[in-house]
Amino acid sequence: MESLLTVDGIISLLSLTLMEIVLGIDNIIFISILCNRLPESQQSKARNLGLFLALIMRIGLLFAVTWLVGLKEPFLSVFDFDLTYRDAILMAGGLFLIYKSTTEIHDKLEGEETDVKNSQKISGFTSVIFQIILLDIVFSFDSILTAVGLVDNVAIMIVAVIISIGIMILAAGKISSFVNKHPTVKMLALSFLLLIGVLLLVEGFHVHVPKGYIYFAIFFSLLVEVLNMRMRKKTKPVHLKEKFKE
Repeated sequence: MESLLTVDGIISLLSLTLMEIVLGIDNIIFISILCNRLPESQQSKARNLGLFLALIMRIGLLFAVTWLVGLKEPFLSVFDFDLTYRDAILMAGGLFLIYKSTTEIHDKLEGEETDVKNSQKISGFTSVIFQIILLDIVFSFDSILTAVGLVDNVAIMIVAVIISIGIMILAAGKISSFVNKHPTVKMLALSFLLLIGVLLLVEGFHVHVPKGYIYFAIFFSLLVEVLNMRMRKKTKPVHLKEKFKE
């Protein structure tokens, strides 16, 4: 935990927490849509339980992925290149993030929207929680791979995940409203996801890229976006498409 109190540790924590919050918005939206189909008295309980399960699942996956990334014994040699389990995980994770970010950008700009009101109704609290668990599993992968790509310290990863989930529980509505009002924030986060995917991929090929470059890109882009928002307050933002809407 001492590394958390260093300048690098604080920068890593801030960067990862911001990414986790913005990338977690879709998870919040989908959980809210599922919970809204329950009686009003059960919605808050299901929403908080769903987010708590997301927290537990992500921490568990963090330990699993970081353990796998720690396997550095080569199992395949091609010419002078030794492929380890760590390399294979990083390559697969990088390709997954590149695919996920590319398809998400496409869906936000050119995808089709589904009106959940016309879909089959979910019956029962247990059924909703089960679907939320499945949803959390899907959404946890990009969250965990982002953590592995940005940060080397497991303690910082866990603290960032706990903080981001806590903030989303307390201010899910406000965060969702802000991102919907400023869709470029979401697109920036997806661009960073693409960048982190490339970072993981090249590290799988034993090419080390200093994390400082990624942190600089994130904070510089956010600074430019803040300036843009201040200068263009009256500009009407574009509408990003959602896979599911109410």
